[in-house]
Amino acid sequence: MRIVSCLLSMVMMSMLLPVPALASPQLDKLVLPKGFHIAVYSDQVPNAREIALGAKGTVFVGSMGAGKVYALTDTNHDGRADKVRVIASGLEMPVGVAFHDGDLYVSAVSRILVLRDIEDHLDDPPTPQVVYDKLPTKRHHGWKFIAFGPDSKLYVPIGAPCNICNPGNGYAKLLRMNPDGSDVQDVAYGIRNTVGFDWRRGSHQLWFTDNGRDMLGDNVPSDELNRVSHLGENFGYPFCHEGDILDPEFGKGHSCKNYTPPVLKLGAHVASLGMRFYNGRQFPASYRGAIIIAEHGSWNRTQKSGYRVMTVRLHGDKVVSYEPLITGFQQDQKAWGRPVDVQPLPDGSLLVSDDLAGAVYRVTYTP
Repeated sequence: MRIVSCLLSMVMMSMLLPVPALASPQLDKLVLPKGFHIAVYSDQVPNAREIALGAKGTVFVGSMGAGKVYALTDTNHDGRADKVRVIASGLEMPVGVAFHDGDLYVSAVSRILVLRDIEDHLDDPPTPQVVYDKLPTKRHHGWKFIAFGPDSKLYVPIGAPCNICNPGNGYAKLLRMNPDGSDVQDVAYGIRNTVGFDWRRGSHQLWFTDNGRDMLGDNVPSDELNRVSHLGENFGYPFCHEGDILDPEFGKGHSCKNYTPPVLKLGAHVASLGMRFYNGRQFPASYRGAIIIAEHGSWNRTQKSGYRVMTVRLHGDKVVSYEPLITGFQQDQKAWGRPVDVQPLPDGSLLVSDDLAGAVYRVTYTP
């Protein structure tokens, strides 16, 4: 069984490895609610992944296969980046970017790097400095979405190094550290691979997406939207999936009642990645405080799922709706785009990264 699982993991990894951005944005195929509009912010960002905002308006974008970190600037404020710079290159899967006190932090599998005072040196970027280099070196789920929390600590996930396995406490978790890499502390366990998390305004509660395992069929298990209520909380992997399905191998002797269930099941194999709370004023009031989730899309489902951007509305901690914001990234089971991350801008518009088309889009609303 473990040999089969290992082989399946290798197949899955080969499917997840980045591919050249062969597609081009086809915005005429996208469907948004009435009053919403989408435009290209930049189509010069190969393998675009996580988005972070600088204090002076710079849009930073990490990448997967390109090994580069990009800085996008809109100097004439027309809603489109007029300059795209490569500020770091030759890095190992630098998916994650996080801006803090003038510095840009970058994830590179086993290391966390920092580019100091970056917005004042976009044309002559500094050499990345190592902040922390004791993360696992495995590349399977080794790319990392990173973000600073309201406690000014850097939160870093460590995905499971497999499709399904019991990797022990060194993997399948979320940890945090000080900006200088000190005081590393585990936050939560039983997380197969989170590639998106954010904190709710007011309560400062941490919410995150998590990708369900593969090879249990088209319709199970579901990806998850979760909320952390206390340090050390366990969300079930590899023993329990989606809160109510015991794993056929690793679930023996366990009960799903012993693990925290998801707040919302997002759907099987939708590949839920970046998520942010929308606190802007441009979108209708019904979006204020809602969660926006980028769903990258399935790779091994008979009928594709995901390939969309979704809105989750909350009343307290309860989900009241889960509905599309953007669809149309695939037609007739063929995808031209795959959403990865979402990032609200100060003016209330929303950026969406697409690693297949190598683009970043900007969503706006006019009544």
